[in-house]
Amino acid sequence: MLTSISITSLYVLDQDQALDFYVGTLGFEVQTDQHFGPMRFLTVALPSDPGHAVLLELPAPPSVSPEIAGQVRDVVTKGVGGGHLFFTTDDAHKTHAALQEKGVELPEEPVVQPYGIDFGFRDPFGNSVRVAQMTPPPSA
Repeated sequence: MLTSISITSLYVLDQDQALDFYVGTLGFEVQTDQHFGPMRFLTVALPSDPGHAVLLELPAPPSVSPEIAGQVRDVVTKGVGGGHLFFTTDDAHKTHAALQEKGVELPEEPVVQPYGIDFGFRDPFGNSVRVAQMTPPPSA
């Protein structure tokens, strides 16, 4: 039976720029950086969650055919490529301020929601990122 998710894939248009953003800005660590023929297999993970890596994948063979790679790059750039990451934090306001200090473009302020406090932004390639400080569930 399935027991966990080990890798989530995001299309990025430049793997070195993605490393700079995810490692240098968001605090991920490189898990794997290997070349397999024409492909660079590049995964990063949060130090607090090393069991769930993010594959920073170019829209190119072998994941997509050369014929549709350009179309995939186009939809990723427009923010409709389907890439989404959802993070939790202990303090949404503090995390928002820290990301703003690092130069992340944050079009949303933290907002109180029924489930907690959250805000969203896009990575340099258009992928959606949401950060939430979850409210503890009510006791039974």
